Order: sequence, then C-alpha cells, then structure tokens
Amino acid sequence: MNKLLKLSAVSLLTIGSFSVQASMFHSDTLKDVQAKGSLTCGVSTGTPGFSSPDASGNWSGIDVDVCRAVAAATLGDAKKVKFVPLTAKERFVALSSGEIDVLSRNTTWTHTRDTSLGLTFAGVNYYDGQGFMVQKSLGINNVKELDGASFCIQAGTTTELNLADYFRSNKMEFKAVTYDTSAQTKGGFEAGRCDALTSDVSQLAGLRSTLKDPSSAVVLGDVISKEPLGPVVRKDDNTWLNIVRWSLNAMIEAEELGVTSATIDNASTSPGVQRLQGKSGKLNESLGLSKDWSRNIIAQVGNYGESFERNIGMSTPIQLPRGVNQLWIKGGILYAPAFR
Repeated sequence: MNKLLKLSAVSLLTIGSFSVQASMFHSDTLKDVQAKGSLTCGVSTGTPGFSSPDASGNWSGIDVDVCRAVAAATLGDAKKVKFVPLTAKERFVALSSGEIDVLSRNTTWTHTRDTSLGLTFAGVNYYDGQGFMVQKSLGINNVKELDGASFCIQAGTTTELNLADYFRSNKMEFKAVTYDTSAQTKGGFEAGRCDALTSDVSQLAGLRSTLKDPSSAVVLGDVISKEPLGPVVRKDDNTWLNIVRWSLNAMIEAEELGVTSATIDNASTSPGVQRLQGKSGKLNESLGLSKDWSRNIIAQVGNYGESFERNIGMSTPIQLPRGVNQLWIKGGILYAPAFR
C-alpha cells in the first residue's frame, strides 16, 4: 500500500510540472481548433462502450460522442476529430502540454485533479462507481470474501487508492497487480495472474463482454466508491471550458425535451427546442460559435439517451441499465443546467 501511495505522489508531481508550464500562457483553443480544421481528443487505449476503435480504426463510445459533439459545435462537422489513445498515466500530461484539445476518457472528477493540475472538469457524462469482477468458478459473492486476494488494476487511476482505502478501513489485506492499460488488466485476469479485476463498474461490464467466455466471469454487486466521469480541459481557457461543458449539456437537454437526431429539424413552437435549433436566443454569442452549434450536435451525434443506448445500453453487449444516469425527471440524477 505504501508503494502505491508513493507512486501516486510521484505521478502527481510529474503531472504538476506540466500543468505549471501550461498555466504560464493563455491559449485560445477554439481558434486553434478552427485554424487546423479538426479537434484533437484524448481517449482511452480501448474501453468498450466508452472509447474503442473497430477493426477499421473507427472510434465509438459515449466518450467519443462527447468529442464528436464538440467538433460539431465548433467545426460544424462531428467527423472532424483526431483521436489520440492515451493510458491513464499519460492522459493529464498530454492535456496539460497541449498535445490534445480535450480529454474525454472515462476520467473521474476528483478534488486533487480539479484543483492542483491546472485542469478543469467540464461536466459528468457518466456516474459510476468502483466494483469487482471475479471468475464465477470461485463462488465469490461479495468483496468481503476477497481478503488476501490479488487484484488486477490499471495504474494511474483512482482505482488504486480506492482499493487501498477500502481494504485498510475493513482491516483486510490485498496484493495489487498493476498494468498500463485496461486491455492488459483483462489479459492478466484471463491468464489467472490475479483473483479479481477491479475498476469502474461500467468498464468491468465492457471488459467482461470481450472475454473469450463472458459467462465465465461475474461482476459483484459491491460498489465501493463514487466515480463521476467526464471530459476535462485546461484551466487557462474559460471560453473553451464553456464550449465543452455546453456541448455535453446540449445532448442532455435535447433528451429532456424529447428531441432526437431524427426530429431536431422538425418545426416546433417550444422555446427550448427553438433555442436548441438556433432559431431563437443568443446562446452562441458568448461561446463564439455559429447559431446552429447545438443543432449540429443533436443532428450529427444525437441526444444523450441516443448515445447511451447506442454504446452501452441494454441492446449492446455491455448491457448497462440507465440507473442513476437516467434523466432527473425519470428518477435519475442526470440533468443539464438551465439552457437559456
């Protein structure tokens, strides 16, 4: 455990040095993106349902859809995105140094990350929590039965500290087997190098769907942490922060209003829908965007519900229920601030 904490401290110091460099100048990310004609978006090295490429190199996932939404808002074309796969250890350095314009990579919003790295979270596109996956043959029913077990973990994530905190609080022992990527943690789990794989529940569901025999493993019902996941930007550009934040909010607002990619251009007398369509209001002016910025997001990417069901919903191999990620008017906690 002490080793884990020391490694985390070293990682923060390294990232901190880059964030200090980044904060020494003010950037205009919108102009940079429009000048190069594409958005550079940091994503995972492959997390099913969130950000992963197919055999042809085409990326998909709910994190990918956030990238595409920002591209639609700023460039008018959701396809104008360059995806940069990053490990958990690389992601903050890549953002701070300017290698990427935005990070949308199943990243947990924490106090330390939001206050000490020169970075700012633009919202939450998935509320998650840390869980555990074990081989069904072990007959394990809950995490309390894993005292003394070994865990496959992705390095550079909140998972490491959460696991240490939980086991210490419950006077339990564990052994960490760390890897750089989620695919490597899955490989270690399948090869029997650990007793359990621990990560966000959504990521466990995605990894389980890609096992050679998904039915051989089970995700336990225990959740030991809060993991609000969302896009991140540099702290030196407030306009860009607002663009990313409200691109995500536009998708959430559209679902609440019942507007989809197929109906965004329909005639409507609803003030809220007309604002989304860019037919009324001046929401674009403070962002420096065209009047149809939010219309482009919904038409080309869809609303939040469309993105969810397309990438991780019950009709996909990942089969995640909406749960707390349902709209607030339907019993969940998801909502956008007032879109006016």
